[in-house]
Amino acid sequence: MPAKIEIPSALQRFAGNNGAVEVPEGNVKQAMDNLIDQYADLKEHLFDDQGMIRSFVNIYLNDEDIRYEKNLDTEVKNGDVIQIVPSIAGG
Repeated sequence: MPAKIEIPSALQRFAGNNGAVEVPEGNVKQAMDNLIDQYADLKEHLFDDQGMIRSFVNIYLNDEDIRYEKNLDTEVKNGDVIQIVPSIAGG
């Protein structure tokens, strides 16, 4: 079973209305690149002009924040689940 990226409902319209996309093994960077290759409209919502993940977007691999692992170099294996979690602010 390939790894998958879960796409939050707020971004699904930029991903063909898909809630999840399968990606091959590799690392988080490769998985995100694969996602952007499939759905280019997601790029501006996930990455800044320098190609870094936007500060208000959190990425989890199997419920672990990748910032506390190897960030974008965190290994992704078959069966893993990557979650994109945009921060929400309000008051």
